[in-house]
Amino acid sequence: MHDFFRRVFGLGFLATVLAVPAAIAQAPPGVLVVGQIAEPKSLDPHAVTAVNDFRILMNVYDGLVRYRDGTLEVEPALAESWSISEDGTEYTFELRSGVSFHDGTPFNAQAVEFNFDRMLDENHPYHDTGPFPLSFFFSAVKDTEALDEDTVKFTLDAPYAPFLSNLAYPTGLIVSPDAVKKHGADFGRNPSGTGPFMFAEWESNAKVVVTRNEGYWDGASALEAVVFRPITDANTRVAEMLSGGIDVMVEIPPDSVSSFDGNGFMLHEQAGPHVWFLILNAKEGPFADKRARQAINYAIDKKALVENVLQGTAQVAAGPTPPAFAWAYNDALQPYPHDPARAKMLLEESGHAGASLTFYVTEGGSGMLDPVAMGAAIQADLAAVGLDVKIETYEWNTFLGKVNPGLEGKADMAEMAWMTNDPDTLPFLALRTGAWPDQGGFNSGYYSNPKVDELLEAARSSTDQAERAHLYREMQEIVHDDAPWAFIANWKQNAATSDAVSGFKLQPSFFLLLKDVSKG
Repeated sequence: MHDFFRRVFGLGFLATVLAVPAAIAQAPPGVLVVGQIAEPKSLDPHAVTAVNDFRILMNVYDGLVRYRDGTLEVEPALAESWSISEDGTEYTFELRSGVSFHDGTPFNAQAVEFNFDRMLDENHPYHDTGPFPLSFFFSAVKDTEALDEDTVKFTLDAPYAPFLSNLAYPTGLIVSPDAVKKHGADFGRNPSGTGPFMFAEWESNAKVVVTRNEGYWDGASALEAVVFRPITDANTRVAEMLSGGIDVMVEIPPDSVSSFDGNGFMLHEQAGPHVWFLILNAKEGPFADKRARQAINYAIDKKALVENVLQGTAQVAAGPTPPAFAWAYNDALQPYPHDPARAKMLLEESGHAGASLTFYVTEGGSGMLDPVAMGAAIQADLAAVGLDVKIETYEWNTFLGKVNPGLEGKADMAEMAWMTNDPDTLPFLALRTGAWPDQGGFNSGYYSNPKVDELLEAARSSTDQAERAHLYREMQEIVHDDAPWAFIANWKQNAATSDAVSGFKLQPSFFLLLKDVSKG
């Protein structure tokens, strides 16, 4: 791989980029340094779930489709066009010709077929290179068939409204089959896509380096390279940004936002579909009782969290669906008010007054805002209604490893945040009975309501958006009352760039798209 970069960029440039240390005074023009919130788990787009990892992956890979700039609407990418059968079960894509993966192998319909078969077919020879935690996105796909070099057809088992949107999500990014065959389970450390940047190096806990793809089908970037640095401590990230050690900082702590509004920096904000919540263990312990779950929602002063801890960078959440999905959002729902007296009453009625609780908190992670401070404030609110809350704090990837397999036998509640692409995504993956962890989903609190299951299945199979909206709004009413989560906040994402950076934009998808960025 390094021989290729030497031919393209020359020995001097390659040495400069790969030698960028974990702490740096200032990178040269053309080399963009991005301060990430955590070490990536993998660079295999089919194997990860965190937006932290997606921010790298969206610059290394392409999907068949992508979100149009500034929207969540789908437009062509590796597919130039597509058609949908009248019954909504067949999608046929005409592919862009002449595109190659970074390893030099051709992108074609056979590669697309390989990607989806690898994720969805347990008998596929390279299925064991997973796991594939978001393959749920494509559970409706019954068959993927390469009709010829430039045409691929997906056959679904039923109409599935979010299909195109899910193809634009990182789980739909297309990887090189040859690279998967060569590296096997280590493909996530040796990625190869078709995107505007090519993988060069991953130094654990220090940096991931990607370099410009000169032959990119959509035009080469002005940047020569991007260095993604994991800086897990938010205050350290702020200090690095202020000192010039990084050029871009994502997820600014609320109390530091004002530091980047001028004074050699540019502050960027963009609303998007985000929800911050507490998963409540509905299978065992106090929160198996709906009254105790409702009590938590009344006990937490969400307005104070948003105004004081998050300093106005978010709004109080009313339910599981972010208001950014305006067409599907139930604006008749009101957030649970802060009512400690009612919380105490419900805890008494449920028999769980004075209960001891274990609360998982993360040091930081995708969309988690200020999780340690948030956790401490929530702990204090729950203590005010008589609950004894013990916090256990973990690094992000360790935290996910504890929470995603389910809270049963481990904890009563855990922080979580999701940034999604469709009103279907979060409830289908985290509120359905069929999404319990032992079935491969992210319903870590084991919530179950057959009516919610029914509404979600109906909404994803309807091709009528008005009908889908009605179903999602009814689902939100039930979930709001059942309170499987404590609904806390909807965030407005932010980032800061140095004045040397131009062309940078935040996207409502929460992805970090750097092809059109330049640095003087």
